[in-house]
Amino acid sequence: MDSAVLDRVKRVVADILQLEPESIADEARFVEDLGAKSIQSIELVAAFEEEFDIEMDDQEALGVKRIDKAVEFIEKALRAQHG
Repeated sequence: MDSAVLDRVKRVVADILQLEPESIADEARFVEDLGAKSIQSIELVAAFEEEFDIEMDDQEALGVKRIDKAVEFIEKALRAQHG
């Protein structure tokens, strides 16, 4: 897992959910641990797409439930789009 991607994911999540990035554990679950509401999940997908300049399948992206899995998902999307 790329620590730069992880840091950026945490920063985006912290911004959307109004948390401190340092308070977000790598394995934190968006809903259960961080309190994300369904509308915020959609905002997170859009924010990740903007932050990383990628396109993600919305349904697949919304199925990602944890920070570390989001990092893996984004890394895969980056590899697919940018080689």
